[in-house]
Formats: sequence, C-alpha cells, structure tokens
Amino acid sequence: MTMSEHTPADWLKPAVHPVYARLICAELRRQGYTEAEILQGTRLDWATLHDGNLFMSFEHTRRLIVRAQALAGGPWLGLLVGHSTQVSAHGALGYAGMAASNVAQVLGLLQRFLEMRQRVARFEVDTTHGLALTMTELLSSPEVREYLMGHLAAGVTRVLETVTGQDVRAHATVHWPFAEPAGAEHYRRFFPHSEFGAAQLRIDLPPQLLQCPGLASDPEAYRTALRDCERQLAQQQLGTVASRVQQRLLDAQGHYPTLVEMAELEHMSSRTLIRHLRDEGMTYQRLLDSVREELACWQLVHTTHSIEAIADGLGYQDTSNFSRTFRRLVGMTPKAFRDARVEALSQE
Repeated sequence: MTMSEHTPADWLKPAVHPVYARLICAELRRQGYTEAEILQGTRLDWATLHDGNLFMSFEHTRRLIVRAQALAGGPWLGLLVGHSTQVSAHGALGYAGMAASNVAQVLGLLQRFLEMRQRVARFEVDTTHGLALTMTELLSSPEVREYLMGHLAAGVTRVLETVTGQDVRAHATVHWPFAEPAGAEHYRRFFPHSEFGAAQLRIDLPPQLLQCPGLASDPEAYRTALRDCERQLAQQQLGTVASRVQQRLLDAQGHYPTLVEMAELEHMSSRTLIRHLRDEGMTYQRLLDSVREELACWQLVHTTHSIEAIADGLGYQDTSNFSRTFRRLVGMTPKAFRDARVEALSQE
C-alpha cells in the first residue's frame, strides 16, 4: 500500500509499541547524540516517549525514524537496531518464544501475536516450497520503508538466533522489496545472501530449521507465556478507553463530540469517562487537541488544501482561531509549518 492510499486516520492509529522507539533512541545515544539532537524537529517529548506503554502512531514513529536516519546516515540503521534488540524487549511474545520447543513453535507465535507489538506489517510462514517468512506491509511511507524492512528482517532473525543458538543469517536469503540501494554493502554485511527488487520482504530459510530445538525450552513456562499473550491480545483488540476515544475523534471528520456526547457513545457517564482517561494518564481535551494537531499537520504537508479549508474541515469557527491554536500546540503558524516541511521534503 502506498502513502497516497492511506488516510491521515490510518497514520494516527496506535501502530508501534514504544519500546521500539526507545531502542532507536538508545542506539543514537550510543553513537553520541543527545536527547535534544535525537528529537529535534520530531515534535516528540523525551519523557512521554520513555514513560508508559501506550502504542505510538505510525506518524509519530515515522517522524522519529526520519530524524534517526538523518543522524545515522541512512536507512540501514534499521538493521543495526533490529539486530541489537534483546528478545526480552518483545514482552510476553519474547518470553513465549524463548520457552518454545522448536523453531516451528516460535514462528507460529510470531505469526499469531506480532500485532501485539506492531501493526505496521503482517508476518506469514510458508512451508509450501521449503521455508519462507514473508512480511505484508500494512502501513508504509517511502521515507522509512527501508528502515522498517531492515528492522523487521534483523529483528526476526535475531529472535531465531537467540532461541536456537544457530547462525541463522548465514543460511538465510533475504529478498528486499526495493531496488538495490547505494548502501547495499550494509545489507550484505548483515545478510550475505541479499537480493533486491522483490515484491515483498521474504526471508528464505533451510526447511530443517523448523525442527531445530529451543535452547531454553520449558513447556510450563511456554504455557504461562502463551496465556499471557492471549490475554494481552484480547485486551488490545478491545482497546483502552483512550484509544477508543481517539479513534472516534479520528472518524469524526471535523464534527467532534463534546465530552458528554463522547461518554454517551462509550455507554458511560461523563464522570466515569473522565476517571477512565485519568487512570490512563489522559484527558479528553488532550486527546482532542492531539487529534486536531496531527490532522492539521498531515493536511498542511500532504495536501494542497488552503489553510482556510483545513481550519473549516477541523471544526474551527474561523481561520484566526485555528492559527492561534496551531501556534500554541506546534510553536509556529500553519503557513510557516507548511513552508518549512515543503523545504525539508525537497532536500530529502
């Protein structure tokens, strides 16, 4: 799916567990960059990024990756971050993988539960002709596509290497879904058998790897971790109150419900809604401001709509009110923001 096929609502839905953003920051810190340098221009807050486990939107993740690539020199940073990720960073899914009996069981876990950690790509296992792992992209942007594919490929093979103790990458053939880049040597350093120009990311592995036993196989620990995965996935599919409210605001298309109206949609009193949001570290006004801010920024960058039309579509009574609010939230006027982003994109 191309960027033009996505709506802003797609990019603003919860998409990535924040641990993977923290890993990007940790790698850049190891390379000597400061917090201020890492987050410059991302409109992200260091404390918020490193506290709590609420999923980040794809748009927030995209902005961080774009900045990280600029600092690190290229999208192959994804290979480095993915390969350096400890299995424990994947939470209950990682613990289940470590306790699994063999690689077949690990791959089954990844196929079933990867959405617990990210909703950018879907993972599939194909044993029709050997053993192939494929990634179907659910969210994509040309600016960060190479990074994400590198991170996913390196992250999955790191899990398999940790579980088995085998040099999985030496026996893997990775088919990258983009033309051979100028920095192809970075890909071949991680994956000696790299091919470019595929329709989707595919990792071919020896079929005998399926029965390779796990070094830390533990049936009881596996059952416990599997139950935890099932519970977490069910909770995520139901969604937090904040995530459900955010989704309703994204779908509102400029006609935003009041707090009382939102409470009615959630089948609870306004006091109960306020309490639930407070327990999740959120308020209704913060959610509303965030949604309107992100939608405004999206339209200013990705459309040619006039500022007046954007203000009207977001439910502002007049353009001056929109401009004042936007400047308070973003730190510059809508026109200045659009001009700055257009200039930045032209240089990328």
